[in-house]
Amino acid sequence: MDKFWTKNYPENVSTEVTPPHKTLIDMLDDKFGRYATEAFSTNMDATYSYDKVDKISQNIAAWLQSLGLAKGAVVAVMMPNVNQYLPIVIGAVRAGMVLTLINPLYSARELKHQLVDSNAAALFILEPFCATLAKIVEETPVKAIVISKIGDMLGTAKGALVDIATKHVKKAIPSYHLKSNDGYKVISFKALLKQAQNISYSRPVVHSDDLLMLQYTGGTTGVAKGILITNHNLMAGTYKMAEWFQPIYDDIPEGTQVNTIIALPLYHIYAFTCSIVGVSVGQHFTLVTNPRDIASLVKILAKQPFHIFPAVNTLFQALLMHPDFKKVDFSDTKLTAVGGMAATPETAKRWIETTGLPIVEGWGMSETIGVGTANRFDSEQYSGNVGLPLPGIDISIRDDDGEALKIGEIGEMCIKGDNVIKNYHNIDNAKFFTADGYLKTGDIASMDEQGYIKIYDRKKDMLIVSGFNVYPNEVENVIETHPKVAECSVVGVDDELQGQSVKAYIVKADNSLDESEIKALCKDNLAGYKCPRHIEFIAELPKSTVGKILRHELRAAANKA
Repeated sequence: MDKFWTKNYPENVSTEVTPPHKTLIDMLDDKFGRYATEAFSTNMDATYSYDKVDKISQNIAAWLQSLGLAKGAVVAVMMPNVNQYLPIVIGAVRAGMVLTLINPLYSARELKHQLVDSNAAALFILEPFCATLAKIVEETPVKAIVISKIGDMLGTAKGALVDIATKHVKKAIPSYHLKSNDGYKVISFKALLKQAQNISYSRPVVHSDDLLMLQYTGGTTGVAKGILITNHNLMAGTYKMAEWFQPIYDDIPEGTQVNTIIALPLYHIYAFTCSIVGVSVGQHFTLVTNPRDIASLVKILAKQPFHIFPAVNTLFQALLMHPDFKKVDFSDTKLTAVGGMAATPETAKRWIETTGLPIVEGWGMSETIGVGTANRFDSEQYSGNVGLPLPGIDISIRDDDGEALKIGEIGEMCIKGDNVIKNYHNIDNAKFFTADGYLKTGDIASMDEQGYIKIYDRKKDMLIVSGFNVYPNEVENVIETHPKVAECSVVGVDDELQGQSVKAYIVKADNSLDESEIKALCKDNLAGYKCPRHIEFIAELPKSTVGKILRHELRAAANKA
C-alpha cells in the first residue's frame, strides 16, 4: 500500500526505521555502557543509576542460570512498579529467558491460567500478592519462587521502615504459607542477590527471531490468550516509537536527561514499551507504585521536573479532580500522551486549560507491542483521532470480506509491520490475520485523506474499563458457575470516569439469589476492574431465532437506563 500519510510526518522523523540492535540483550549491553553514570529509576525517593541496575540485573541473570533452566524457559514477574521490577525483567532477558508479565491484581484463577498456559518455571512476586499464589501454586509448573518485599530496593533504613509499615500499620500483607519443598524452591529477593555474588554469568547467544515475551491479553474464549513476541518485534516497535519521539528530544536542552513518569503498571504493554523506548535513549524513570493514590501521585509530580507523562484517560481525570493538582509545574513537560483507551473531549479540554499541554492520543495493542499510530508529538491541540501510522507500519481499513475500503469509509482496521506478532500461543492463528498478512485489530475505524485514523467502536463486544480490556465471556463464565444462576449476559455501560463499566444481566435459577452473592463470587475470581458495577436481574435474555443472546439490545437498554 502507498504510505501516503508519511508526507504529514514532522520534518525530522524518518519514514522507515532499521533497528540498530537485533535483540534486546544487544540493546541493553550497549545502553548500560553508554549511560552508566545517569540515573535509571527513582521510586519512593530511592534512586538507582544505570550502572547499579546493570550489576543487579547481571546478578539476577546469573542466579537464574544457576537453576539449570534451559534457554527460553519462562520467567514470570508479578509486581507493581517498584525499583526491583525492571532489574528483574532485564535480568531474565540477560539470562536468555522468556518473560511473562502478570497483573498483580489477578485472582488465583487468573494467575493459575497464566502460569500454566505459559509453563512458567520461575516467578518473581511482591510479598502482598503471595496469598493469591499460595492458593494455586501446587497446580502450576513453577519450580522457583522469589519473594520481594516493597522496601527491598529503597535503602536499608527506609526499606525496613516501609516494610514494617506495610505489614503492621497498613495490614497490606495477607497471611500466606510458601516454603521450599520437593516441588519448588522459595527464596527472598535479598537472599538471591547475596547468593548471586558468588555465581558467574554467561552471556547467552540470542537471535532476533528468538521468543522474548509471552504477553497475555484478554481472550474471547473466557481466558487471557498468550501473544508470542520476538526480539525483532520488540526492537522494531521500540525504534519506531523512538523515532516518533524525535521532535520531543529536539525540544529538550542538550545535556538534560529526560525524566519519564511511569504511573501505568509495567506489566501492561503500553508502560512496558515506554520503558524500553526510554532505555534506548537513556531516560530516567520515576516509578509510581500506586497511581490510584492520587494525593501521593500529585506530590511525586511536584517533586522534580518531568518531561514525558504517558497515562490513560481515567488517570488524567482523577488528577484534574484533585485540589492540589493545579500547583504542579508543567513548564518542563513536553508530552502528555494517552493510550489504552480513548481520551474524552471534556478531559482533553480541561487538561490543556490546567496544564497548558494537549493530550496527544495514539493507538496500539499488545499484538503490536503497543505501537501502531500516534498524533504528531509536536501537536498543540487534542485531535479526537488516534493519529498517523508510525514509521514502517501499514494500516488498511477492510470490509467483512477482507477487501480494502476507500478513504473515509468505515471498516475494520488491519495492521502490518515488523513490530506486529505473527503467532498466538496455543491458538489457531488463521482467523486473526487477513490472507495478505494483516492483523485484524477488531477496531472499527476510518482513515482520512491525510492518513489520520479515527476509531469508532470495537468490532466485537470487548469492554475497556480504565484502559484495561474486559471480555464479557470471561465474566459470564464466572457468574454462571453460581448454582443459583440460570444464565447471564455482560455488557458495557458508558462511564464518565472509567470509560466503561461492567453490567451483568442475570436470569435467576433460584429466587433467593441476591447481588451480594454475585459480587462476592466475582471478587474471588476476577480482577477488580472486571467485576460488575451494575447487576440487574431479568426474567429472560433477549435472543435471536437461533438462540444467540442479543447483546446489542441489552447494551442499548443499559445505556438508556
